[in-house]
Amino acid sequence: MDRDVELGRAGINEDLLGPPPAHVHRTLADVDRGDRAPAAKPAEQPPGPVRTRLYRNGVVAEEGFPPQRISEYLDEGSEAVVWLDLCSPTPHQLELLRSEFGLHSLAIEDALDETQRTKLDRYRTHLFLSAHSAVLEENTGRLLSHEIAVFITPCALITVRKDPGFDIEPVVALWDSSADLAHFGVSFLLWGLLDHLVDGHFHAVESLDEAVELAEDQLFSSSRHAVERVQRRSFELRKSLVLLRRVTLPMREVVNSLLRQDLGVVPEPMAPYYHDVYDHVIRASEWTESLRDLITTIVETNLTLQGNRMNLIMKKVTSWAAIIAVPTAITGWYGQNLPYPGVETRWGFWLSSILIVGGATGLYFLFKRKDWL
Repeated sequence: MDRDVELGRAGINEDLLGPPPAHVHRTLADVDRGDRAPAAKPAEQPPGPVRTRLYRNGVVAEEGFPPQRISEYLDEGSEAVVWLDLCSPTPHQLELLRSEFGLHSLAIEDALDETQRTKLDRYRTHLFLSAHSAVLEENTGRLLSHEIAVFITPCALITVRKDPGFDIEPVVALWDSSADLAHFGVSFLLWGLLDHLVDGHFHAVESLDEAVELAEDQLFSSSRHAVERVQRRSFELRKSLVLLRRVTLPMREVVNSLLRQDLGVVPEPMAPYYHDVYDHVIRASEWTESLRDLITTIVETNLTLQGNRMNLIMKKVTSWAAIIAVPTAITGWYGQNLPYPGVETRWGFWLSSILIVGGATGLYFLFKRKDWL
């Protein structure tokens, strides 16, 4: 199908789409290590769909309209609020947004960079928010995180998803289910996004706690496979917890800053909803702190158990060496060119055999009673 026909049916501005970028998603671990090389091989992929929605007087008036009509909608009246969503945007797309909304060049640069930490920057005409989602894989214990950049203006909320892995549909569903709050405009839209992100953090911490409990149950298993699995699992969970803490802990400062009256982002009726999000942030942060101590205890206990198992193995090896030393000593002694009682007689042979068997058997039962074997 012709590209112009596709764009016409979708109602998307061709200038805003731009050429397909080479997008590479980098994880938080790559950022923390300071890696400049991408985490994966670059893959050519087109920018994601551009979504738009217009709220007027607290009601969804229109959605899916071309982005070039945003200006005329905002000029119609102060009650109009616009949501614009970009997925895997190109620099050309964000440059058009900068000229359209007066966005700061540093904020545009941060929106294109995939190595941003969770933060809230304040500019003269708008705020810039960088945040991360968090999902824990139950099978592997790895933490999956996707970055999103948000431009907050008095009359528009612009979300920039760095990769398609961040699903915006749950956020839209939350907005639709809380339509009675839509007349609060940008504050309402921002609350829905933050609530979705923080709930994801909380579910990730909850999943991580369940994974830690499963690792605890297998900690004292004597199976070699179970021991190796606990070792691998505990270190993977520890790595995921470190990344999760770097996602959840900065959110406390972000939400707390948004609640400041001098920013003018949260009106008084919306304050309880933001305080609820802040409460979830605090709970998730405290939970991660307790899990850090718990995972550290699991790792240390596992190492201690390995040391105890090694001591037990050494006791068994030493005990068997002592048992074998008895016949070795007797035969070695009689092997010298010295006369001994019963030499060259049958009863001497039986005497040495009885000493060998009796001494080894006696040591075996002695070590067995001491639980050395």
